[in-house]
This record gives sequence, structure tokens and C-alpha cells, in this order.
Amino acid sequence: MKNFKIGRAVGLLLSFTGLNSEAQIEAPVVSLVEPSWESMAENYQVPEWFLDGKIGVWAHWGVPSATDENRPNDGSHYGRRMYGPNDGETGGQLKMTEELTAFHTQRYGHPSEFGYEDLVPLFKGENWDPEALVKFFKANGANFIMPVACHHDNFDMYDSSHPWNSVDMGPKRDTLKEWKEAAYKHDMKFGVSTHLYWSPRFFKTGRQYYEAGTLEGKLINMDFDPSGYAAQDSWNEHWFDRCWEIIEKYDPDMFNNDCPYPDEKRGKNLGVKLFSDYINRDLKENGGQQTTVFSCKNGKLDKKAFTYNLERGSSADIQPEPWMWATDVSGGWFYRKGASNRMSIPVMIGNGIDAISKNGVVMMNVALRGDGTLPENQAAYLTAFGEVLKINAEGIYGSRPWKIYGEGPLKMKGGRQGENHKAFCQQDIRFTTNNGNLYAFVLAPPTDDVEIKTLAKGGLLEQEIAAIELMGSNEKIKWKQTSGALEIKRPKKLPSQYVSGFRIELKK
Repeated sequence: MKNFKIGRAVGLLLSFTGLNSEAQIEAPVVSLVEPSWESMAENYQVPEWFLDGKIGVWAHWGVPSATDENRPNDGSHYGRRMYGPNDGETGGQLKMTEELTAFHTQRYGHPSEFGYEDLVPLFKGENWDPEALVKFFKANGANFIMPVACHHDNFDMYDSSHPWNSVDMGPKRDTLKEWKEAAYKHDMKFGVSTHLYWSPRFFKTGRQYYEAGTLEGKLINMDFDPSGYAAQDSWNEHWFDRCWEIIEKYDPDMFNNDCPYPDEKRGKNLGVKLFSDYINRDLKENGGQQTTVFSCKNGKLDKKAFTYNLERGSSADIQPEPWMWATDVSGGWFYRKGASNRMSIPVMIGNGIDAISKNGVVMMNVALRGDGTLPENQAAYLTAFGEVLKINAEGIYGSRPWKIYGEGPLKMKGGRQGENHKAFCQQDIRFTTNNGNLYAFVLAPPTDDVEIKTLAKGGLLEQEIAAIELMGSNEKIKWKQTSGALEIKRPKKLPSQYVSGFRIELKK
């Protein structure tokens, strides 16, 4: 554990607790994190439940989910594209916008007559069963969920002070409350994801059809400058208040900020103030022990200050700080019938184990239909990964990286937006450790004997091998360790069609 600064925290804590002077002497000393990235880096601690849990499900669901499932493209930016080309759009982005604008006009009417606000009544969630969905996620290996609380379209999926919300409109349900109740019923952690900060510019092209001061104007964010909102105090304070309302009302175990935030130069530091306040709130409630996770996508920051969200990316090597591989199994974040995931199921599973071998946690996004149901093609990804997780649980959950992540010809590109789509082969092997054992995962069904060069005699493995077993199998595994490699005879029967996980017991 890193040392917490204590300084001014004692007085603040005592004021917070309201204890008498005698009790104050025995009160636990809780250090408060300063609203700076330096203080966050010094004090931020990733809780064990996140490190051990490994697998989570992100959920994008909202107004875009209820638009015509046969639309030509996009989902997360439907509201932006439906009003016509935006400033600076060129090439493929411009083409997508023109196609979607034409589709919307033909399907629903011209945006001046049928705007984004008119799509809200179509979003009913009539078949949404959060308890059944969470039970399915849990059964397939997930230990936490992270639904979207508000996307770029400025529509809140909870009981919000903002008038455009899922309790007063659309499904008429407090989806965050119900997600959380279901998660806790199934012993899962509950997170939230907010994408609010982009929203003043999101409907910029559509502003020509609206008036400030109206209910529709609130949805389109007419109260804020679409170009200069990042330097607008009223917007930054509005963003802070909306985010803090989520934290106060729903007490999430994880808070993911998916887009920019008020910075130190133009936003009066309100971004890091919110994030440090979130951590401080947790420290106060838990006697100085951090139990929450804060994640964002700013790769320029010190990774000790938060949990890095590597959206659709990958890591080239083991990272010193835990990170999150956030991917999407739907093909478009929000549901669209024609969307498809460019990652095959075997590749997604291999990518997930690769991330875990490099100190990562896997977060898979699902995109629910407008009625709240999970499409079968997305469920297939979770079910397949769930099979692998059940068989290989002891080498996944609670595991930590080994000396190196593994070996093999497939090298991952480091950074966001570069996730792997290439197939793995049996030479691609990843390592984890747990309870004194070493685990080796072969990321493709072996067609021949397995050779692990890293584990040759005289190599990185200093301890002697006591035994090797194939997880999920009772077959006696034949093996030998030479100066060239650890050679494992190919098992007669493989328990999984995707991954073969070997437990390597080491002599004490």
C-alpha cells in the first residue's frame, strides 16, 4: 500500500464524523486526496475485487437503441449525424453522416419535423429484465457490470434532475437503480459510465431547428456554447453537478468517465476535483481503504492516478499499473441489426487472456435492443468466453502476471483503437500466476505437441516443475523439460475448442 498523506485530513474527518472529543482520539485517520493528478497518483489504489474479478460487462442502451434496426450505420452518433454534416467532416465520416441523414429523412421525416426528441417515445424497454441479464452475465464469468448512465445524446438513464431521463420518459424506469439491485443480488460489483462531456457539441448542426429555453432546447444543450463549452464555467459546473448526482444517488463501485472533462486550464480543475471527491467519499466511508475504481481514457496522465481505459486497444507488454481492455462485441456500441463484430469469438477470447496476462481486466460491451433484450449473436460471445472461464477459472480469477506475458508470433500493438483481429496459433502462449502455480494458456487448439520455449531448462523458470495438468481434463499429461523448451505431449481430448490452459505446479 502506498502511504496516504494525512496532514489536514484529521480535522476534516473529525468534522465529517461529528464525534465528541473523546471519541475523536480513537477515530481512524483517513487521508484525503488533493484535487490534483499528482495527489491522485500518490494515493490511488486499485481494490482487490477489481484485480481479482477480471471480467466485466459494459452495457450501451438508450434512445439510439430504439431507432430503426435497419439503419445504414452508426448508433452512438445517430443524434449527431441525423441533422446533416458537421463542421470538418470529410471522407468516410462525411459519407456516413450523409447516408444517415438521408435515411432518417426517408424513414421518419425531415429533422426539422421529426427531431431527436421525437425518437424518445420509441424507446420503451418493454422487455428489459435486468435481473435475468445480470444472472446470464454472472453465469458466464462476469464479476461486475457497467451500464451507461448518460451518452453523448444528453439523455439520462436514471432518476435525474435533468428533465430528459428514463424515469420521466421512454421506459419510465430508473435503469441504474435496477441494474444495481440486480448486480448486488448476484454478488457482482456495480459501475457506471458517463459520456456527457461531448454533448454540447453533439447536436451542433441540429440547433437551427430549436429554441433556447424550451424543453427540447434542454435536450439539444442550447444553454451552452457548442464550440467553446470547454471554457464555459456554466457548462463545467453543470457537468460536475450531473456527475456528482450519479455518485451520490447510486454510490457506484466504479465510475468511468468516457470522454474529456473540465481541465486545469479552462475548466477550473473541476474534472480532477470530481474524481478525487469520488475517491475521498469512498475513503471516508471505508476508514481510509479504497473500495472504488475510477477509470478514464486520458493516456497522457500518470497511470498511477487512475485505471486506464484502453478502449478497443491492447497492450504490447505487462503494464505496471492495472488497466482495462474495453471492447465491444456488438460491432457498433449501440444496437443495430446489421452491425457485426470484426473480432471472431476465438480472437476475442485470445485477446482477453492476453490482456489478463499483461495486468489487464476485460470489459466487454453489449448493445441491447430498444426493447431491452440481448441479441443472440452478442450472447454467443459471452457464452463462448464463459465456457473458457469456467474451465480455466483458477488461472484467471485472482491471478497476476508472471515475469513475462508469454511468447509467440502474434505481437500486440500498444495503445487505444488498435485491438487485434488476427487469429492466434498454438505457438501463442500467455502466462499467469496464482497460489504458487504457473499457468500457461495456448491460445489456439494445438494440432501437435506444445513447445514452450520460455520454460526451457536454465531459462526464466527458476523452480523445478512438480507436475503439469490440463485444466478441465483428467487425462495424465506427458511432458519433459529440455534445454530448448518445455515439451507437452498433445492431449488426446481438449476440454475447450478455444483455449488450452495448463496448470504447472512448481516444487516448493
